Amino acid sequence: MNLENSWLPSQSKRLVGNARRISLLLVLISLHLVGEPRGSAQTPAKKNILILNEVGPSHALTKIVAQELFTGVPDTPGRHVEIYSESFDMLSFPDSLSPSELQESLVKQYGRQKFDVVVAVGPDTIKFLGEHAQSLFVNVPIVICGSSADQAGHPKLDSRFTGTWQKLESTKTMEVALRLFPATRHVFIVGGTSDFDRTVMSLTRNSMSSFAANADIVYLTDMAMGELLEKLQNLPENSVVLYVSLFQDTAGHSFLNATKALPMVASAVNVPVFGMSDTYLGRGIVGGDLMNFQEQGNVTARIVSELLDGKRVEDLPIRTLPGMFMFDWNELKRWHIPESRLPSGSIILFREPSLWERTKWIWTTGLLIILGLSALAAYLQHAGKQLKLAREREGHLSGMLINAEEKERQRIASELHDDYSQRLAVLALGLENVDEATPASVPDVHKQLRELVKSTSELGADLHTLSHQLHSSTLESLGLVPALAALCKEFTDQQDIKVEFTSDEIPRSIQPESALCIFRIVQEGLRNLKKHSGVGKAEVHLRMTRGTLALTLRDEGSGFDLKSLRHNEGIGIRSMEERARSLGGKFEIHSQFGKGTTLKAWVPAKPDPGLVKS
Repeated sequence: MNLENSWLPSQSKRLVGNARRISLLLVLISLHLVGEPRGSAQTPAKKNILILNEVGPSHALTKIVAQELFTGVPDTPGRHVEIYSESFDMLSFPDSLSPSELQESLVKQYGRQKFDVVVAVGPDTIKFLGEHAQSLFVNVPIVICGSSADQAGHPKLDSRFTGTWQKLESTKTMEVALRLFPATRHVFIVGGTSDFDRTVMSLTRNSMSSFAANADIVYLTDMAMGELLEKLQNLPENSVVLYVSLFQDTAGHSFLNATKALPMVASAVNVPVFGMSDTYLGRGIVGGDLMNFQEQGNVTARIVSELLDGKRVEDLPIRTLPGMFMFDWNELKRWHIPESRLPSGSIILFREPSLWERTKWIWTTGLLIILGLSALAAYLQHAGKQLKLAREREGHLSGMLINAEEKERQRIASELHDDYSQRLAVLALGLENVDEATPASVPDVHKQLRELVKSTSELGADLHTLSHQLHSSTLESLGLVPALAALCKEFTDQQDIKVEFTSDEIPRSIQPESALCIFRIVQEGLRNLKKHSGVGKAEVHLRMTRGTLALTLRDEGSGFDLKSLRHNEGIGIRSMEERARSLGGKFEIHSQFGKGTTLKAWVPAKPDPGLVKS
């Protein structure tokens, strides 16, 4: 962005310094916000905008309008925007330049520069350009802002002017002040001595006459700042202050109206302060019907953009923006003013976030976590139910398989005992009869027949043993303890491994299913002992504990690694475990290399009928 400010006469060095400062500031802002035009096949058209301010860069109005223009009128693919800015600073240096000198300097500085839009900020700037429209910026659209028509003296503006006026309505501010503080008896109106201050104060005086009957109205003007502050420190009760404008006091001291003078006034008083402009909010006023310069700057930026896009000035007539009821949340709290008493549609600024607003992300995150955990818990509960159901179905199936196995064992044992054993007995008897009928002269035949009788008898005994293993008739007829004792004795006799059986007061009335389960576990355990333990003796102990049959089968053999058992678990071990679990019991194996193996099983003496049925 290009800027030149050597146009002012040498006698106005202070003005030149201010102009340079604002120019440099705005150049930096524009370079940051507008940016360099992006490279393209076709160079964008250059659009030049000139901002003329009547106040320096430190004033709130200058900052607001400049910022809105820089952000609201950006570069586009079809245009590159250059923004220039000059400040007359008429409020700080009212006598530095006469109107004719100012006109001459502007022509000298910008006479050869082509501008697409000129933005006039402030009443004196608007008035000056209106009076010199025939010689300054000929055929260039001029957008006005930062003033009310009353402040500018209702200037006659030709067809090149567009933009917005503010509406200065101090009566509405006073009405809301008295509405919020109905006990008010004194109204103190504060103003300065600059031309701007006196103009606004004059407009305010003309509108205050209607309130004279409700309160004592006192004008605190034509005073030095020290005297004013001393006066404000001793205001009577039931008073309010209306701050109008204070750019200069009677001692000739200049002030930044919104950012310096107003905070000094607000800190001195002990009563509510009301104001006229949104630039006063956050600096000590409660609020009021305020000129909204922020909104006016936004509208000005839109108008400038439309003009740069080719819209005609004639299609953009000057309009007046109404004031807006705006309030400072901190001042409302300070003076205990409930929001319900404010005019409808009021805007409240600087509102401190509520506890909910400050912590809602925490609550929201916590709620999401809770919902997530609840969903996970529901899923796990559902999965648990499905797993339980699957286990129940597995147990039911295991019970059915075990029952089917027992029935098949019983059937085979019955056939072996009732059929094959009988037939072998008949065969043995027939062979004996043949042996007796054979003549003694054939000794070889007698010998062969006796061997056949012996083999047939042994085969019958083996079938009897096999039948007993498949289905113990002793278990059915005599009960669990005698059946186990017979099983251990038979195992000792046949396998040459001494098995010592002991029991502790086991009642005979054990449910058949439980008795059969214990019997089969002992039977399978002894079979595994013979295969793997390599010992010559073992112990089997059975006891009753609180309605549960507790079985222990122990040997001191070679033992094994339980970890390897998980990967190489045989059918026999799985069968023992499933038998116990099918009746609601438990089964365990404890073993170590060189320290033997212990099998333990716990089976209810009277299992759940539902389990027995399965």
